[in-house]
Amino acid sequence: MGVSGGGATAAPGKPGWRYYLQRKIVVIFFLGFSAGLPFPLVYSTLTGWLEEADIQRSTISTFAWLGFAYSFKFLWAPLVDSTSLPVLTRWLGKRRAWLLLSQIAVCAGLLMLSTIDPSNMLRSFTYVAISIALMSATQDIVLDAYRIEIAETDMQGVLAAAYQYGYRLAVLVATAGAFYIAEFGSWSMAYQAMAACMAVGIVTTLACNEPEVAAKAIFVGKTWLAKVAHWFEESVVGPFRDIFSRFGEFATILLLFVALFRVSDYVLGILASPFYLDTGFSKAEIATVAKLFGSWVSLVGIAGGGWSVLKLGVQRSVIAATVLIATTNLFFAGLAITGHSIPMLTLTICADNFAMGFAGTVFIAFLSSLTNINFTATQYALFSSLSTFAGKFTAGYSGNVQEAIGWVGFFLYAAAVGIPAIILSVIVARRTPVPGPLRDE
Repeated sequence: MGVSGGGATAAPGKPGWRYYLQRKIVVIFFLGFSAGLPFPLVYSTLTGWLEEADIQRSTISTFAWLGFAYSFKFLWAPLVDSTSLPVLTRWLGKRRAWLLLSQIAVCAGLLMLSTIDPSNMLRSFTYVAISIALMSATQDIVLDAYRIEIAETDMQGVLAAAYQYGYRLAVLVATAGAFYIAEFGSWSMAYQAMAACMAVGIVTTLACNEPEVAAKAIFVGKTWLAKVAHWFEESVVGPFRDIFSRFGEFATILLLFVALFRVSDYVLGILASPFYLDTGFSKAEIATVAKLFGSWVSLVGIAGGGWSVLKLGVQRSVIAATVLIATTNLFFAGLAITGHSIPMLTLTICADNFAMGFAGTVFIAFLSSLTNINFTATQYALFSSLSTFAGKFTAGYSGNVQEAIGWVGFFLYAAAVGIPAIILSVIVARRTPVPGPLRDE
Protein backbone atom coordinates (compact mmCIF):
# COMPACT_ATOMS: atom_id res chain seq x y z
CA MET A 1 0.00 0.00 0.00
CA GLY A 2 1.40 3.33 -1.03
CA VAL A 3 1.91 6.17 1.37
CA SER A 4 1.60 9.83 0.57
CA GLY A 5 2.44 12.92 2.51
CA GLY A 6 5.49 13.99 4.40
CA GLY A 7 6.33 13.93 8.06
CA ALA A 8 8.18 11.74 10.47
CA THR A 9 7.90 8.00 10.48
CA ALA A 10 7.19 5.90 13.50
CA ALA A 11 10.20 5.22 15.63
CA PRO A 12 10.83 1.86 17.26
CA GLY A 13 9.04 1.48 20.58
CA LYS A 14 6.62 4.06 21.87
CA PRO A 15 6.28 6.94 19.36
CA GLY A 16 7.04 10.46 20.47
CA TRP A 17 4.76 13.45 20.14
CA ARG A 18 6.20 14.34 16.72
CA TYR A 19 4.80 11.06 15.38
CA TYR A 20 1.25 12.35 15.94
CA LEU A 21 1.96 15.56 14.04
CA GLN A 22 2.84 13.83 10.79
CA ARG A 23 1.40 15.55 7.78
CA LYS A 24 -1.01 12.74 6.88
CA ILE A 25 -2.43 12.70 10.43
CA VAL A 26 -2.98 16.46 10.41
CA VAL A 27 -4.58 16.16 6.96
CA ILE A 28 -7.05 13.53 8.17
CA PHE A 29 -7.90 15.67 11.21
CA PHE A 30 -8.91 18.59 9.00
CA LEU A 31 -10.69 16.36 6.47
CA GLY A 32 -12.54 14.78 9.40
CA PHE A 33 -13.68 18.30 10.31
CA SER A 34 -14.95 18.76 6.76
CA ALA A 35 -16.85 15.45 6.96
CA GLY A 36 -18.44 16.19 10.34
CA LEU A 37 -19.69 19.70 9.56
CA PRO A 38 -22.60 19.03 7.13
CA PHE A 39 -24.48 16.25 8.96
CA PRO A 40 -25.83 18.28 11.93
CA LEU A 41 -26.71 21.08 9.51
CA VAL A 42 -29.18 18.79 7.72
CA TYR A 43 -30.29 16.98 10.88
CA SER A 44 -30.41 18.25 14.49
CA THR A 45 -29.45 21.88 13.86
CA LEU A 46 -31.78 22.11 10.88
CA THR A 47 -34.76 20.95 12.96
CA GLY A 48 -34.13 23.81 15.39
CA TRP A 49 -34.43 26.26 12.50
CA LEU A 50 -37.63 24.58 11.31
CA GLU A 51 -39.12 24.67 14.84
CA GLU A 52 -38.62 28.44 15.02
CA ALA A 53 -40.12 28.77 11.54
CA ASP A 54 -43.36 27.28 12.97
CA ILE A 55 -43.21 24.18 10.78
CA GLN A 56 -45.37 21.33 12.07
CA ARG A 57 -43.42 18.76 14.06
CA SER A 58 -44.86 15.95 11.96
CA THR A 59 -43.21 17.69 8.99
CA ILE A 60 -39.99 18.46 10.87
CA SER A 61 -39.46 14.82 11.77
CA THR A 62 -39.62 13.77 8.11
CA PHE A 63 -36.30 15.55 7.66
CA ALA A 64 -34.80 12.53 9.43
CA TRP A 65 -35.15 10.85 6.07
CA LEU A 66 -32.34 13.05 4.76
CA GLY A 67 -30.18 10.52 6.59
CA PHE A 68 -31.05 7.98 3.90
CA ALA A 69 -28.33 9.65 1.84
CA TYR A 70 -25.83 8.22 4.33
CA SER A 71 -27.68 4.90 4.61
CA PHE A 72 -27.53 4.21 0.87
CA LYS A 73 -24.19 5.73 -0.01
CA PHE A 74 -22.80 2.26 -0.77
CA LEU A 75 -25.04 2.23 -3.86
CA TRP A 76 -23.11 4.95 -5.69
CA ALA A 77 -19.74 4.31 -4.04
CA PRO A 78 -18.59 2.13 -6.99
CA LEU A 79 -19.33 5.02 -9.35
CA VAL A 80 -17.22 7.38 -7.27
CA ASP A 81 -14.52 4.72 -7.02
CA SER A 82 -14.28 4.08 -10.77
CA THR A 83 -15.17 7.39 -12.44
CA SER A 84 -12.72 10.16 -13.25
CA LEU A 85 -13.83 13.78 -13.29
CA PRO A 86 -12.93 15.88 -16.34
CA VAL A 87 -10.08 18.30 -15.70
CA LEU A 88 -10.15 17.88 -11.91
CA THR A 89 -8.83 14.31 -11.95
CA ARG A 90 -5.92 15.28 -14.23
CA TRP A 91 -5.14 18.20 -11.94
CA LEU A 92 -5.60 16.64 -8.49
CA GLY A 93 -5.95 12.91 -8.94
CA LYS A 94 -9.11 10.81 -8.53
CA ARG A 95 -9.55 10.99 -4.74
CA ARG A 96 -8.78 14.67 -4.32
CA ALA A 97 -10.91 15.57 -7.36
CA TRP A 98 -14.00 13.95 -5.84
CA LEU A 99 -13.21 15.43 -2.43
CA LEU A 100 -12.96 18.94 -3.86
CA LEU A 101 -16.14 18.57 -5.91
CA SER A 102 -18.18 17.32 -2.95
CA GLN A 103 -16.81 19.97 -0.59
CA ILE A 104 -17.52 22.85 -2.97
CA ALA A 105 -21.02 21.44 -3.56
CA VAL A 106 -21.70 21.27 0.19
CA CYS A 107 -20.43 24.82 0.65
CA ALA A 108 -22.62 26.10 -2.20
CA GLY A 109 -25.62 24.21 -0.83
CA LEU A 110 -25.24 25.74 2.63
CA LEU A 111 -25.00 29.22 1.13
CA MET A 112 -28.09 28.57 -0.96
CA LEU A 113 -29.97 27.20 2.07
CA SER A 114 -29.16 30.38 4.01
CA THR A 115 -31.11 32.43 1.45
CA ILE A 116 -34.35 30.39 1.73
CA ASP A 117 -37.09 31.04 4.27
CA PRO A 118 -38.48 27.60 5.19
CA SER A 119 -41.79 29.06 6.37
CA ASN A 120 -42.50 30.37 2.85
CA MET A 121 -40.46 28.09 0.56
CA LEU A 122 -40.33 24.74 2.35
CA ARG A 123 -40.18 22.70 -0.87
CA SER A 124 -37.14 24.57 -2.19
CA PHE A 125 -35.60 24.41 1.28
CA THR A 126 -36.06 20.63 1.28
CA TYR A 127 -34.55 20.12 -2.17
CA VAL A 128 -31.42 22.06 -1.22
CA ALA A 129 -31.11 20.14 2.06
CA ILE A 130 -31.33 16.86 0.11
CA SER A 131 -28.54 17.95 -2.23
CA ILE A 132 -26.33 18.84 0.76
CA ALA A 133 -26.93 15.43 2.33
CA LEU A 134 -26.10 13.61 -0.92
CA MET A 135 -22.86 15.51 -1.46
CA SER A 136 -21.91 15.14 2.21
CA ALA A 137 -22.38 11.36 1.91
CA THR A 138 -20.26 11.41 -1.26
CA GLN A 139 -17.51 13.23 0.63
CA ASP A 140 -17.65 10.45 3.25
CA ILE A 141 -17.22 7.79 0.57
CA VAL A 142 -14.09 9.41 -0.82
CA LEU A 143 -12.62 10.27 2.57
CA ASP A 144 -12.98 6.69 3.84
CA ALA A 145 -11.07 5.46 0.80
CA TYR A 146 -8.48 8.22 1.08
CA ARG A 147 -7.82 7.49 4.76
CA ILE A 148 -7.22 3.80 4.07
CA GLU A 149 -5.00 4.41 1.06
CA ILE A 150 -2.57 6.99 2.43
CA ALA A 151 -0.97 4.80 5.11
CA GLU A 152 -0.07 1.25 6.02
CA THR A 153 -2.30 -0.87 8.24
CA ASP A 154 -0.38 -0.21 11.46
CA MET A 155 -1.14 3.50 11.20
CA GLN A 156 -4.88 3.21 10.55
CA GLY A 157 -5.77 3.40 14.24
CA VAL A 158 -4.02 6.75 14.64
CA LEU A 159 -5.65 8.07 11.46
CA ALA A 160 -9.07 6.91 12.65
CA ALA A 161 -8.54 8.75 15.94
CA ALA A 162 -7.48 11.92 14.11
CA TYR A 163 -10.58 11.65 11.94
CA GLN A 164 -12.87 11.22 14.98
CA TYR A 165 -11.41 14.25 16.76
CA GLY A 166 -11.78 16.40 13.67
CA TYR A 167 -15.31 15.11 13.09
CA ARG A 168 -16.44 15.80 16.65
CA LEU A 169 -14.94 19.28 16.62
CA ALA A 170 -16.97 19.98 13.49
CA VAL A 171 -20.15 18.63 15.09
CA LEU A 172 -19.54 21.03 17.99
CA VAL A 173 -19.16 23.95 15.57
CA ALA A 174 -22.23 22.94 13.54
CA THR A 175 -24.41 22.58 16.64
CA ALA A 176 -23.27 24.88 19.47
CA GLY A 177 -21.64 27.34 17.09
CA ALA A 178 -24.66 27.53 14.81
CA PHE A 179 -27.07 27.96 17.74
CA TYR A 180 -24.96 30.76 19.21
CA ILE A 181 -24.88 32.61 15.88
CA ALA A 182 -28.62 32.08 15.39
CA GLU A 183 -29.31 33.36 18.92
CA PHE A 184 -27.46 36.63 18.45
CA GLY A 185 -27.91 36.95 14.69
CA SER A 186 -30.12 34.74 12.53
CA TRP A 187 -30.31 31.24 11.12
CA SER A 188 -29.27 32.61 7.73
CA MET A 189 -26.12 34.08 9.27
CA ALA A 190 -25.44 30.78 11.03
CA TYR A 191 -25.57 28.78 7.80
CA GLN A 192 -23.45 31.34 5.96
CA ALA A 193 -20.83 30.96 8.70
CA MET A 194 -20.99 27.17 8.40
CA ALA A 195 -20.51 27.45 4.63
CA ALA A 196 -17.38 29.49 5.30
CA CYS A 197 -16.12 26.74 7.63
CA MET A 198 -16.15 24.31 4.69
CA ALA A 199 -13.07 26.23 3.52
CA VAL A 200 -11.13 24.10 6.03
CA GLY A 201 -11.78 20.99 3.94
CA ILE A 202 -11.31 22.73 0.59
CA VAL A 203 -7.92 24.17 1.54
CA THR A 204 -6.81 20.85 3.02
CA THR A 205 -7.77 18.98 -0.16
CA LEU A 206 -5.82 21.42 -2.29
CA ALA A 207 -2.77 21.14 0.00
CA CYS A 208 -2.67 17.37 0.60
CA ASN A 209 -1.22 14.65 -1.62
CA GLU A 210 -3.05 12.11 -3.74
CA PRO A 211 -2.66 8.49 -2.54
CA GLU A 212 -0.24 6.43 -4.59
CA VAL A 213 -2.56 3.41 -4.55
CA ALA A 214 -4.63 2.90 -7.66
CA ALA A 215 -8.35 2.46 -7.06
CA LYS A 216 -9.74 -1.04 -7.55
CA ALA A 217 -11.56 -1.53 -10.82
CA ILE A 218 -15.16 -2.23 -9.88
CA PHE A 219 -16.73 -2.32 -13.32
CA VAL A 220 -15.54 -5.21 -15.46
CA GLY A 221 -17.16 -6.32 -18.70
CA LYS A 222 -17.57 -5.42 -22.36
CA THR A 223 -21.00 -3.81 -22.07
CA TRP A 224 -22.53 -1.50 -19.50
CA LEU A 225 -25.02 -4.22 -18.56
CA ALA A 226 -22.17 -6.64 -17.92
CA LYS A 227 -20.31 -4.03 -15.91
CA VAL A 228 -23.33 -3.28 -13.75
CA ALA A 229 -23.96 -7.00 -13.24
CA HIS A 230 -20.33 -7.48 -12.17
CA TRP A 231 -20.57 -4.56 -9.74
CA PHE A 232 -23.76 -5.94 -8.22
CA GLU A 233 -22.21 -9.38 -7.80
CA GLU A 234 -19.01 -8.09 -6.22
CA SER A 235 -20.36 -5.22 -4.13
CA VAL A 236 -23.75 -6.46 -2.95
CA VAL A 237 -24.31 -10.17 -3.48
CA GLY A 238 -20.82 -11.35 -2.50
CA PRO A 239 -20.62 -9.71 0.94
CA PHE A 240 -24.16 -10.74 1.91
CA ARG A 241 -23.59 -14.28 0.68
CA ASP A 242 -20.48 -14.47 2.84
CA ILE A 243 -22.43 -13.33 5.92
CA PHE A 244 -25.06 -16.04 5.49
CA SER A 245 -22.45 -18.68 4.74
CA ARG A 246 -20.62 -17.89 7.99
CA PHE A 247 -23.59 -17.37 10.32
CA GLY A 248 -26.23 -19.53 8.63
CA GLU A 249 -29.84 -18.99 9.70
CA PHE A 250 -28.66 -16.93 12.68
CA ALA A 251 -27.55 -14.23 10.21
CA THR A 252 -31.16 -13.03 9.94
CA ILE A 253 -31.35 -12.35 13.69
CA LEU A 254 -27.91 -10.77 13.59
CA LEU A 255 -28.84 -8.38 10.79
CA LEU A 256 -32.13 -7.55 12.51
CA PHE A 257 -30.22 -6.59 15.64
CA VAL A 258 -27.85 -4.40 13.63
CA ALA A 259 -30.85 -2.66 12.07
CA LEU A 260 -32.59 -2.04 15.41
CA PHE A 261 -29.57 -1.19 17.57
CA ARG A 262 -29.97 2.61 17.46
CA VAL A 263 -33.65 3.01 16.55
CA SER A 264 -34.44 4.47 19.99
CA ASP A 265 -31.69 7.07 19.55
CA TYR A 266 -32.84 8.17 16.09
CA VAL A 267 -36.51 8.34 17.11
CA LEU A 268 -35.70 10.83 19.86
CA GLY A 269 -32.80 12.67 18.24
CA ILE A 270 -34.75 14.23 15.39
CA LEU A 271 -37.00 16.15 17.85
CA ALA A 272 -34.39 17.00 20.50
CA SER A 273 -33.83 20.59 19.34
CA PRO A 274 -37.56 21.32 18.89
CA PHE A 275 -38.16 19.91 22.39
CA TYR A 276 -35.53 22.17 23.97
CA LEU A 277 -36.98 25.24 22.27
CA ASP A 278 -40.57 24.28 23.08
CA THR A 279 -39.63 23.79 26.75
CA GLY A 280 -38.39 27.36 26.91
CA PHE A 281 -34.62 26.98 26.65
CA SER A 282 -32.90 29.73 24.70
CA LYS A 283 -30.65 28.91 21.77
CA ALA A 284 -27.67 30.04 23.86
CA GLU A 285 -28.64 27.62 26.65
CA ILE A 286 -29.06 24.82 24.12
CA ALA A 287 -25.69 25.59 22.59
CA THR A 288 -23.93 25.74 25.97
CA VAL A 289 -25.44 22.73 27.71
CA ALA A 290 -26.88 20.39 25.08
CA LYS A 291 -24.18 20.95 22.47
CA LEU A 292 -20.94 22.28 24.02
CA PHE A 293 -21.07 20.51 27.38
CA GLY A 294 -22.68 17.47 25.79
CA SER A 295 -19.77 17.07 23.39
CA TRP A 296 -17.33 16.73 26.29
CA VAL A 297 -19.56 14.15 27.96
CA SER A 298 -19.62 12.20 24.68
CA LEU A 299 -15.82 11.98 24.80
CA VAL A 300 -16.09 10.42 28.27
CA GLY A 301 -18.64 7.97 26.90
CA ILE A 302 -16.33 7.04 24.02
CA ALA A 303 -13.55 6.29 26.49
CA GLY A 304 -15.99 4.31 28.63
CA GLY A 305 -17.01 2.22 25.65
CA GLY A 306 -13.37 1.45 24.83
CA TRP A 307 -12.68 0.46 28.44
CA SER A 308 -15.76 -1.77 28.50
CA VAL A 309 -14.80 -3.61 25.31
CA LEU A 310 -11.27 -4.13 26.66
CA LYS A 311 -12.29 -5.28 30.14
CA LEU A 312 -15.70 -6.90 29.63
CA GLY A 313 -15.55 -7.97 26.00
CA VAL A 314 -17.71 -6.99 23.06
CA GLN A 315 -20.68 -9.19 23.97
CA ARG A 316 -21.37 -7.82 27.45
CA SER A 317 -20.64 -4.31 26.21
CA VAL A 318 -23.24 -4.64 23.44
CA ILE A 319 -25.92 -5.54 25.99
CA ALA A 320 -24.93 -2.60 28.19
CA ALA A 321 -25.00 -0.25 25.20
CA THR A 322 -28.52 -1.19 24.12
CA VAL A 323 -29.80 -0.81 27.68
CA LEU A 324 -28.19 2.63 27.99
CA ILE A 325 -29.57 3.87 24.67
CA ALA A 326 -33.14 3.03 25.62
CA THR A 327 -33.20 3.86 29.34
CA THR A 328 -31.43 7.22 29.13
CA ASN A 329 -34.35 8.47 27.05
CA LEU A 330 -36.37 8.41 30.27
CA PHE A 331 -34.36 11.41 31.47
CA PHE A 332 -36.03 13.44 28.70
CA ALA A 333 -39.42 12.43 30.11
CA GLY A 334 -38.26 13.79 33.45
CA LEU A 335 -37.17 17.05 31.80
CA ALA A 336 -40.55 17.33 30.08
CA ILE A 337 -42.20 17.07 33.51
CA THR A 338 -39.93 19.58 35.29
CA GLY A 339 -39.98 22.06 32.42
CA HIS A 340 -37.28 24.72 32.05
CA SER A 341 -34.58 23.56 34.47
CA ILE A 342 -30.88 23.93 33.74
CA PRO A 343 -29.85 21.32 36.37
CA MET A 344 -32.30 18.77 34.90
CA LEU A 345 -31.18 19.61 31.37
CA THR A 346 -27.56 19.08 32.43
CA LEU A 347 -28.38 15.72 34.00
CA THR A 348 -30.32 14.65 30.91
CA ILE A 349 -27.50 15.66 28.59
CA CYS A 350 -24.96 13.81 30.76
CA ALA A 351 -26.96 10.60 30.57
CA ASP A 352 -27.81 10.85 26.87
CA ASN A 353 -24.40 11.88 25.57
CA PHE A 354 -22.53 9.36 27.69
CA ALA A 355 -24.83 6.63 26.35
CA MET A 356 -24.32 7.74 22.75
CA GLY A 357 -20.53 7.90 23.08
CA PHE A 358 -20.39 4.55 24.85
CA ALA A 359 -22.72 2.86 22.35
CA GLY A 360 -20.90 4.31 19.35
CA THR A 361 -17.55 2.84 20.38
CA VAL A 362 -19.04 -0.53 21.30
CA PHE A 363 -21.03 -0.78 18.06
CA ILE A 364 -17.98 -0.05 15.90
CA ALA A 365 -16.09 -2.81 17.71
CA PHE A 366 -19.04 -5.17 17.30
CA LEU A 367 -19.47 -4.51 13.57
CA SER A 368 -15.72 -4.88 13.05
CA SER A 369 -15.85 -8.29 14.73
CA LEU A 370 -18.50 -9.43 12.22
CA THR A 371 -16.60 -8.32 9.14
CA ASN A 372 -14.78 -10.76 6.90
CA ILE A 373 -11.25 -9.54 6.13
CA ASN A 374 -11.93 -10.32 2.45
CA PHE A 375 -14.86 -7.89 2.31
CA THR A 376 -13.81 -5.35 4.92
CA ALA A 377 -14.86 -2.09 3.26
CA THR A 378 -18.02 -3.36 1.59
CA GLN A 379 -19.36 -5.36 4.51
CA TYR A 380 -18.70 -2.56 6.98
CA ALA A 381 -20.46 -0.11 4.69
CA LEU A 382 -23.41 -2.47 4.39
CA PHE A 383 -23.56 -3.03 8.15
CA SER A 384 -23.38 0.70 8.89
CA SER A 385 -25.99 1.47 6.23
CA LEU A 386 -28.32 -1.17 7.65
CA SER A 387 -27.85 0.24 11.15
CA THR A 388 -29.20 3.64 10.12
CA PHE A 389 -32.08 2.76 7.80
CA ALA A 390 -34.70 1.53 10.31
CA GLY A 391 -33.89 4.33 12.74
CA LYS A 392 -34.10 7.08 10.14
CA PHE A 393 -37.31 5.65 8.67
CA THR A 394 -39.01 5.36 12.07
CA ALA A 395 -37.78 8.80 13.11
CA GLY A 396 -39.65 10.25 10.15
CA TYR A 397 -42.88 9.64 12.06
CA SER A 398 -41.65 10.96 15.42
CA GLY A 399 -43.48 14.24 14.93
CA ASN A 400 -46.80 12.46 14.36
CA VAL A 401 -46.34 10.45 17.56
CA GLN A 402 -45.37 13.52 19.59
CA GLU A 403 -48.33 15.52 18.35
CA ALA A 404 -50.64 12.65 19.30
CA ILE A 405 -49.36 11.83 22.82
CA GLY A 406 -47.33 14.84 23.97
CA TRP A 407 -43.70 15.13 25.06
CA VAL A 408 -43.78 12.80 28.09
CA GLY A 409 -45.61 10.08 26.17
CA PHE A 410 -43.24 10.53 23.24
CA PHE A 411 -40.13 9.98 25.35
CA LEU A 412 -41.67 6.89 26.94
CA TYR A 413 -42.37 5.67 23.40
CA ALA A 414 -38.77 6.43 22.39
CA ALA A 415 -37.51 4.31 25.28
CA ALA A 416 -39.97 1.50 24.50
CA VAL A 417 -38.87 1.12 20.88
CA GLY A 418 -35.43 0.21 22.23
CA ILE A 419 -36.75 -2.91 24.01
CA PRO A 420 -36.52 -5.20 20.93
CA ALA A 421 -32.84 -4.26 20.55
CA ILE A 422 -32.19 -5.10 24.21
CA ILE A 423 -33.80 -8.54 23.81
CA LEU A 424 -31.90 -9.21 20.59
CA SER A 425 -28.62 -8.06 22.18
CA VAL A 426 -28.90 -10.85 24.77
CA ILE A 427 -29.59 -13.43 22.06
CA VAL A 428 -26.77 -12.15 19.85
CA ALA A 429 -24.29 -11.98 22.74
CA ARG A 430 -24.94 -15.64 23.53
CA ARG A 431 -24.77 -16.85 19.94
CA THR A 432 -22.02 -14.74 18.39
CA PRO A 433 -18.46 -15.97 19.03
CA VAL A 434 -16.32 -12.88 19.58
CA PRO A 435 -12.67 -13.22 20.59
CA GLY A 436 -11.96 -11.73 24.00
CA PRO A 437 -12.82 -12.20 27.67
CA LEU A 438 -16.19 -13.78 26.87
CA ARG A 439 -14.90 -16.66 24.75
CA ASP A 440 -15.53 -19.97 26.46
CA GLU A 441 -12.42 -21.61 27.77
